[in-house]
Amino acid sequence: MSSPTPPKKDAKELPTELRIVIAFALMLMILVGTPFLARKLGISPAPATQTPPVKSAVESKPEQAQSTNAVAPAPPTEAPAPGAISAATETTWELETPLYKVVLSNQGAVVKSWTLRDFKDSKNKPLEVVNQTGAEKVIDDKTHEITGYPFSWDFRGQKPTVDLKTAKWVAHPAPDGLSVEYDFSDGKTFAQKTFAFDRASYLLRYSDQATLNGSPIPHLVEWRGGFGDMAVYSASGNQWTVRYDPVKGKPSTDLGKSAKNGPVNTDGLFTFAGIEDKYFAAVFLPPANASLQTTTFDDVVGSGVDPSEQPYPGVAVGGQATNQFDVYVGPKDLNALRKVNPNLQNIIAWGYTGFIAKPLFLILQWLTNGFVHNWGWSIMLLTLMINVALLPLRVANLKSMRKMQKLQPEMSKINEKYKGIPMSDPRAANKQQEMMDLYKQHGVNPMGGCIPMLIQMPFLWAFYTVLSVTIEMRNAPWLWISDLSQPEHFAIRFLPLIMIGTSFLMQKMTPMAGGDPSQQKVMQFMPLMWGVFFWSASSGLVLYWLTSNLVQIGQQWFFNKTSSPVVLTAAPAKKAISSKDGRKRT
Repeated sequence: MSSPTPPKKDAKELPTELRIVIAFALMLMILVGTPFLARKLGISPAPATQTPPVKSAVESKPEQAQSTNAVAPAPPTEAPAPGAISAATETTWELETPLYKVVLSNQGAVVKSWTLRDFKDSKNKPLEVVNQTGAEKVIDDKTHEITGYPFSWDFRGQKPTVDLKTAKWVAHPAPDGLSVEYDFSDGKTFAQKTFAFDRASYLLRYSDQATLNGSPIPHLVEWRGGFGDMAVYSASGNQWTVRYDPVKGKPSTDLGKSAKNGPVNTDGLFTFAGIEDKYFAAVFLPPANASLQTTTFDDVVGSGVDPSEQPYPGVAVGGQATNQFDVYVGPKDLNALRKVNPNLQNIIAWGYTGFIAKPLFLILQWLTNGFVHNWGWSIMLLTLMINVALLPLRVANLKSMRKMQKLQPEMSKINEKYKGIPMSDPRAANKQQEMMDLYKQHGVNPMGGCIPMLIQMPFLWAFYTVLSVTIEMRNAPWLWISDLSQPEHFAIRFLPLIMIGTSFLMQKMTPMAGGDPSQQKVMQFMPLMWGVFFWSASSGLVLYWLTSNLVQIGQQWFFNKTSSPVVLTAAPAKKAISSKDGRKRT
């Protein structure tokens, strides 16, 4: 966004109210644009050199690990004597649990499909988190190499003698039906992968190894071509690679286009690393204190929802010849993440207003689960509670604004006295001083009308965060709204229109503080500005602002009906003071 052109010295001064309108517009633009600019300009952390011990999910809760149905992968076996180990044809191995369904292929020993049964896509089918269109994208016309499906390998240094993405591995399913081992060898390169799933959670235990002529080959495990819900608005812009640095105590993320000039490597002692979108994550948790290599890719691919190619992120994690991970593939649900690893809940990006957003979400969750059983009604009920808490401040400001309205004749005189004087003129300071003296004499706060709105801004941004990052809000319905986390899916969006109407009504009922009628007309366009900002906002955010309007309309009506007429006290007479030279001064 280009910076505004500075006005010429002889340009006409903007009215004060118009400056206020511009200020609010800029403030909203900053609030809305901050997270996107932060992601674009964010700097990846330098590799950590030291970290406190962080136990993996199994190590931190041994009693929980004993109760799981998963079978831990056996330690990698010794590489066999040179000889071919491969299958003749492609075969698949399927696993279905109450939480997910996974389809693996022996061609590359990769995951071809991973659907989450409790979460639906735009067609009301179980959500597929593997972008199969992106995985099949040819990235090298000469070798016909494809982007690859999840759990393909990437090699930074020495490479194997065969393309392991297209090789047909030999599958060895376990009798329990929850784990499978894949082996491959061409006589020189030996590779092995083991997948062990947990029927009762979103956790996978994964291990692998690779050797070339008996010598270990370091490699990284990939998830490329995008991830998660491809049907959301601006899907490629809402997916990131992620790493958690325990020293900094917060995750770092990268968009796909951050690697537009080539893969970006970031190595360190990370607690976890992987790929995520707004509501889902696929992250790899290494053993405690294990050094981790990560790579971010820019995969320009299409999807089954949108065939137009966009820069989706891809990630590779590992760096050892023998890698072992706990892998979480599932929703960014606080309880589910906390059970796997306490640090994993930090993947939910509460942002700068997290100290407000997280408590708001917990209150909404409490209201929904315990009382109203609908997130939309919970938003309205919580908005009512917030406005009731702010009622004393609002009443005080309404009284101040009514006093200010009574001062219009005096304010008009001052405006007329300094008419035509630009702000750059030193006499403009005298005008402001006379105005402030007038306010002070009658106990008027000139910023009274702005204070309630400024106080609501953190709550507005906190609601925006809650609706953007909490899985519970995804596909949450309310009346005619099918998804509170998204704008209405109608050509005419009724909720923003109702909000604009209530904003006009509230403005008409509220005393106007401006003295110039032409400037008051400018202020009357504020509801339309709010409508523009909220037109493409999530329905839950519009519902919050609409409910706030309705509550304030009720408060204003009650105040107008019950408040007594405003009587301004006369300004105290100035006393004459005698100075040492005998002259009297006021």
